[in-house]
Amino acid sequence: MTPRDAEAHDTVVVGGGAAGLSLAHRLTETGASTVTVVEPPDGPLRPAERTWCYWDAGVDGLEEVVSASWSKLRVHGADGRPVTVEPAPFTYRMVRSTDLERMVHGRLARSDGGRLLRATVEAVCAVRKGAEVRCTLPGGSSLTLRARRVFDSRPLPALPPARTRLLQHFRGWFVRTETDRFDPAVADLMDFRVPQPAHGLAFGYVLPLAPDRALVEYTEFSGAVVSTEAYESALGHYCRDILGLGALTVERPEQGAIPMTDARFPRRAGAAVFRIGTAGGATRPATGYTFAAVQRQSRAIAATLGDGHETVPAPYGRRALAMDAILLRALDTGRINGPDFFTNLFRRVPAERLLRFLDGTTSSREKWRIGLRTPVRPMLRTAAELPFLPRRSWPAVPGLPYESE
Repeated sequence: MTPRDAEAHDTVVVGGGAAGLSLAHRLTETGASTVTVVEPPDGPLRPAERTWCYWDAGVDGLEEVVSASWSKLRVHGADGRPVTVEPAPFTYRMVRSTDLERMVHGRLARSDGGRLLRATVEAVCAVRKGAEVRCTLPGGSSLTLRARRVFDSRPLPALPPARTRLLQHFRGWFVRTETDRFDPAVADLMDFRVPQPAHGLAFGYVLPLAPDRALVEYTEFSGAVVSTEAYESALGHYCRDILGLGALTVERPEQGAIPMTDARFPRRAGAAVFRIGTAGGATRPATGYTFAAVQRQSRAIAATLGDGHETVPAPYGRRALAMDAILLRALDTGRINGPDFFTNLFRRVPAERLLRFLDGTTSSREKWRIGLRTPVRPMLRTAAELPFLPRRSWPAVPGLPYESE
């Protein structure tokens, strides 16, 4: 092979994040297509180690990379009262990016039609009977991959026009305490006892890994990220004054941001170029949840390729997106109180149904019944005004990594 030659491939997946790795996993699992995954070489373009969480029931093909799971979930209202639920048959599951990478890279190496390429992708474009991926190899030479189809998971340079845009931004600490402080059976999904920002909402998030170890995060839904110092101050306050953890060691931090928007994400960028993951609309607008939708999308793509078709199914139905647009606008305008809204959902809606609603998989009837549990007047007012609001472009946030959860 000479670096400037055009190599022929069946399927090329661009990006080694949750969406790219998940699709490669499903394609090698089913044998629906040979696949080449193009990931950035070691350096500043490679994302830091991170975790993804989701809920599912039963066997889903990711068992070997689930590092922890919880059968009980807890939400603390702003008034301090906890709500604990057991959403059987669902469990809440944690996947670490390093474990998913290790599994998928191993499967690519063992697969006759699998390949991992470390290169910087400069351009992806449609060509006659397929697409081209133009890359720069670590040594500086060029390489062009020609494929029947390309699935591109790279973050968009800017979000599409939208009526509403919030950011779910967070910083977390993997902590070790000097004494046992955590219940490994219970994950704290939202703890609204933290001080609330003037606009939006904030909550703590605790995933116990052992009686003396946990991932503790501070999360905001708001229009802009805050400084590292502000995150650190909020985390210190949460660990010290609310959780009462006492002396602790921060083993490593984790930080990210996820777009929450009613923008319309095109799933096609050319006749043979498809967008997946957050870039393809897999992030749930009103919650930021992404990983479960990525799994559904990846399985569906593998199934359609196995049937001889080339499509990327919509991650969410139109009704789910319409409800999300209303909720997102109501949160952004302050018409509903975010902490009260989410706490009351957990108090009033059966846990299993609520989790499916948060992932966008409830039926129309179930969505309607859940909608009746929300503040009806502000939601109706918001629904009435949405059709008359223009979609507009939003300024880019410098350096913001639009990462899936």
